[in-house]
Amino acid sequence: MHKLLLSGLILLLPFCSLAQRMRTTETESGMIEKGNKIGVWEYYAHTRDGRQVTVQRYDHTTGKLLFYRPIEEIMYDVEMQPGQWTRSNVDQPPLFIGGDPALAAFTTKLTYPEVAQQRNIQGKVIIAITIDTLGHASGHKIVTHVGGGCDEEAMRVCRKIPDQWIPARKGSRAVAVVYELPFTFRLQMPGTAAQ
Repeated sequence: MHKLLLSGLILLLPFCSLAQRMRTTETESGMIEKGNKIGVWEYYAHTRDGRQVTVQRYDHTTGKLLFYRPIEEIMYDVEMQPGQWTRSNVDQPPLFIGGDPALAAFTTKLTYPEVAQQRNIQGKVIIAITIDTLGHASGHKIVTHVGGGCDEEAMRVCRKIPDQWIPARKGSRAVAVVYELPFTFRLQMPGTAAQ
């Protein structure tokens, strides 16, 4: 009976390895099962001197943030009580799962508007979004305009960013905050690589 069970397990091993596999890239590392991230994943970024550092450790199975690399302290508009917003620091900022490199995969998918190119319009469109206590984004609003179709393009891309946010925390509780997201439009100079 034990030999039969053992040989059955040996036959299943190749199928188990197909169901779960390790994925490692320059910006993330973890297990994938049936196309979904499972277990603890590490997310990386690079410092200015080129060192790779861990910016987040997130358990996709439990939906829990285990570690994040602190960033500079930023003031946010925070909903302290329902409908009562106050400018304040938070103990944990709102975070996009995977950190800035994962967020950049979306924010850099801009199509430079033809009108902006013709008029040599460049700059940074800033869109404010509310990240609620469940990590959902809503209330998209342009706070810094550039014009030439750039504002609309930034809004189009911003609305396509998936709800993969970890809510901000003040003390032990999640709080809703207004998060400002920049979208940079920079024209390529002749003879230079795209930015």
